[in-house]
Amino acid sequence: MIEALKSNEVVDKVGGRFKLCALIQRRLEELLDGARPMVERNGRSDLQIVVDEIEQGLIDIEYATGDDSADELELSDTVALL
Repeated sequence: MIEALKSNEVVDKVGGRFKLCALIQRRLEELLDGARPMVERNGRSDLQIVVDEIEQGLIDIEYATGDDSADELELSDTVALL
């Protein structure tokens, strides 16, 4: 198990378990689609990479509002991808 997920620190940083789950899922999709990790891989799984990126504050969730739709979650990279 990933140690960072055992504490509530990463949950509180993102704003809740649902937001954490959504953020992890969206970032995993990006990595699977070919996006580069923002941290060194060092033999770690994609899930471990995503959790590390969240812990370091490299990614976050933003809410995008549309004129005719409800709020949607969007992944916001706070550091430019290489």
